[in-house]
Amino acid sequence: MADVVPDLEGFCGVISARRGHDDVLGEWAVGLADRTAGAPNTPTTRFGLASGTKTFTALTTLSLIGDGLLRQDTPAREILEDDLPLIADDVTIEHLLSHTSGIGDYLDEEVDALAPLSLPVQRLDSTPAYLPMLDGFPTKFRAGERFSYCNGGYVVLAIIAERVSRTPFADLVRTRVFDPAGMTSTGFPRSDLLPPGTATGYKDDGRTNVFELPVVGSGDGGAHSTVGDLHRFWLALLAGRIVDPSLVALFTERVTADAGDGLGYGRGVWLDGEDLVIVGGDHGVVAVSRHHPPTGTTVTGLANVEVPTFVRVRELMGAIRAAGVGRAD
Repeated sequence: MADVVPDLEGFCGVISARRGHDDVLGEWAVGLADRTAGAPNTPTTRFGLASGTKTFTALTTLSLIGDGLLRQDTPAREILEDDLPLIADDVTIEHLLSHTSGIGDYLDEEVDALAPLSLPVQRLDSTPAYLPMLDGFPTKFRAGERFSYCNGGYVVLAIIAERVSRTPFADLVRTRVFDPAGMTSTGFPRSDLLPPGTATGYKDDGRTNVFELPVVGSGDGGAHSTVGDLHRFWLALLAGRIVDPSLVALFTERVTADAGDGLGYGRGVWLDGEDLVIVGGDHGVVAVSRHHPPTGTTVTGLANVEVPTFVRVRELMGAIRAAGVGRAD
């Protein structure tokens, strides 16, 4: 790996390349996790994942399908009852998982991915607290008509998951995804009570992101993790330790061939050739984790500033594979 090095210009965070059971091919920690304390980023630093959280929401939902508490064709309305009346009656769990629901989005990335939230962030301290923010958005198109990335749809999945399991969403994801994967440094912390070793997110003007994001995340964002935990996640997923292999196949099935920039989309995961990809970005948060199943290789980039990361991770994975590093034994 001596001659395989990522682009670190302007980067602040951690880039990691791992193979198999925590064989570290290379790891680069750059910049400060906390500028006030002068604490550096390290390979064990926790970072916000933003929309990378959706992958865990999808698998939690699929696990509930595996347990018979939901079906792919369960109408959202069946669980929502009178809440969010503008969500059409034909919208199902399948549509929400695959971003084909057509429901109106509280944070529509086709309009403005960084638009301010309509509620004070400190009020968003549980999944049910998101309900008023999700309400009042007309349908964009008929369910199943096309792909349209939908943040609100994944919060709706979290609401549904809570109701059918009778378990708070963060606890549900922990028991169904994080614990089986051995992700001991991953969870949904309060933004105003971050655990030790967590990076603070910084905006371009130097201020933190504490007033920009919900105080507690839900189905569409807010989980925090480390590069090591994300590698463990991929290995556990593909070993069938999180959900049954039949559900892993459903998760990784290419539902949309091209969801933008040549990437396909399954049910909670981006697909780029052979690679499975988690992607997230928000104020002061960028997260990309790319896994190549044939070689068991993961390349992850987690940043606490808004800096291009997707291309860095893709290029590093390409360089590793071209050099034959991380090749399966």
